[in-house]
Amino acid sequence: MKTKLVLGAVAAAVAVFSQGAFAQASSPTRAEVKAEARKGAMAPAGEATGSVTPGKGSNTTRDERKAKTKADRASGNLKATGEAGDLKGTQPGKGSEVDRTARKADTKAANKAGKLTPAGEAATPSSEKPMK
Repeated sequence: MKTKLVLGAVAAAVAVFSQGAFAQASSPTRAEVKAEARKGAMAPAGEATGSVTPGKGSNTTRDERKAKTKADRASGNLKATGEAGDLKGTQPGKGSEVDRTARKADTKAANKAGKLTPAGEAATPSSEKPMK
């Protein structure tokens, strides 16, 4: 039992010290790092891998874009902004076709017949049996 414990401790110690030795052997010295920095051949810091300078996105000036937008607005070629996109199909419906007096009369008749659900109680679907 003691032998296993000792061998395990020795193996752990060897593993810990060998990693440190390998790490120190592979890292450059301070003088080497300074010499590399003086060369200036290193890539700039950051995550960019390609061109560091961004390309110019547009060749038109602001005044040209504003003039084009005014012309499109005048001719009706502008699309609606926002998430809605085309507004033709997104307008709400006109509402109910039944007028107020007809609705009130229907409600009074249903109340007299006892078909209305009492206030604060949810209607149960016909497929479910009421709880006891």
